[in-house]
Amino acid sequence: MLFNSFIFAAFFIVVYCLYLSLRNHYRIQNYLLLVASYVFYGYWDNRFLALIAISTVIDFVAGLKIEDSTSLRSRRFFLALSIISNLSFLGFFKYFSFFSDTAIQVLTGFGLAADSMTLNIILPIGISFYTFQTLSYSIDIYLGRMKATRNFFDFALFVAFFPQLVAGPIERASTLLPQITSPRLLKADQINAGMFLILWGYFKKMAIADNLGEVVTSVFNNYTDYQGLDIVIATLAFTIQIYGDFSGYSDIARGLSKLMGFELMLNFNLPYFATNPSDFWKRWHISLSTWFRDYVYIPLGGNRTGSLATYRNLAITMILCGLWHGAAWNFIVWGAFHGLLLVVYRLMKARFSYVLKWLNVSSTMTSTIGIIVMFLLTNIGWIIFRSSSIQQAVYMVTHLGFASSTETLDFVYDLLFFSFPLLIVQIWQFRTQDLLIPTKLIAWSRVPLYAAMLALIIVFGERDLSEFIYFQF
Repeated sequence: MLFNSFIFAAFFIVVYCLYLSLRNHYRIQNYLLLVASYVFYGYWDNRFLALIAISTVIDFVAGLKIEDSTSLRSRRFFLALSIISNLSFLGFFKYFSFFSDTAIQVLTGFGLAADSMTLNIILPIGISFYTFQTLSYSIDIYLGRMKATRNFFDFALFVAFFPQLVAGPIERASTLLPQITSPRLLKADQINAGMFLILWGYFKKMAIADNLGEVVTSVFNNYTDYQGLDIVIATLAFTIQIYGDFSGYSDIARGLSKLMGFELMLNFNLPYFATNPSDFWKRWHISLSTWFRDYVYIPLGGNRTGSLATYRNLAITMILCGLWHGAAWNFIVWGAFHGLLLVVYRLMKARFSYVLKWLNVSSTMTSTIGIIVMFLLTNIGWIIFRSSSIQQAVYMVTHLGFASSTETLDFVYDLLFFSFPLLIVQIWQFRTQDLLIPTKLIAWSRVPLYAAMLALIIVFGERDLSEFIYFQF
């Protein structure tokens, strides 16, 4: 059930009307949302329901046992049960074929015969998101950061909450569960913000990302037919597409949640205005980057054990982050690329600052240079990310240039036309440091703005429904 489908619109209207009719009975609202979430998830493939239900039961029981057990050994056992079971599900469904094929290639390289083990494994949608969400619950209870919930249905709703189930944000139980276990009070500004986020999210997905996706597909799927400016334009188009697509989903999820009185965490904060690699990961897919920071980077030692250990920890964390995105070498290389950027930035930060100070470069110019450099580096990373193989990524990076073709002008037109509205709004948000600045406009100027976005969605929105890019992760 895609957010950008009529069936979802009908589904949400029905659920929302029932939800509002139960506004004085938040417990019953929770049951309604739980049933709706399972209907929403089961619509994709009802076989996936068993998996999310099993994961929910395991982590609910593990959380209680971790909190109630008096012996450290028992607490560790149930924490291990939660971690191993969740990672086993994720590893089997998402990575079995990748690791199996890689092992066969290694054995073949050593001259050993090996038969391919082929299983028709269907990747359950959203498994990477809700797996990390439930893992954080068990780990936080073990570390004493929160108490286990005693109500199974509340926990089940935390795991399956439909607005953010299949593509995040990856919520922490310490912030979402308290909202589930208490009455929600709808406020006018919350509804106003929710409506804007929903509309803005659909606009970024349907009017911007889906249209630029045609340019991206044309070049990336036939990359040997292109070089020079066509690859440059397609890369820029993908940079906008993936942001519009993924942040669009997050905006819709946050907007839908606000209409029901829930506050989900901010997942994107103008990432292409980042001035350095560290700043980028504080702005891009924030729920994932903070998850890896809290549950991988810091436990590895973070930056507390010397420079070399810090570089190692950064590299490991980013490689795992890349692997989280997909079972393919290009994602691992993409993660390693960002890990390298983080390490190089740490190594060169003091030197860069000294040179800029010596040249008497203003802070504004320094930030501008940082934004431009980081944007260019991010684009190189997106080539690796979008490519279907390392060979393709190498070809595209080495064939960037100024050569044009008969299609170049059409590609340029599409890139500029569909990126311009996003650029204007993002500059406005950046200068005001307020992502919800359009909601602060007075009604006579806000209504035409919303009407214009809606009209552009209707006119330019793709008629053929396309999945959100991060559904595959």
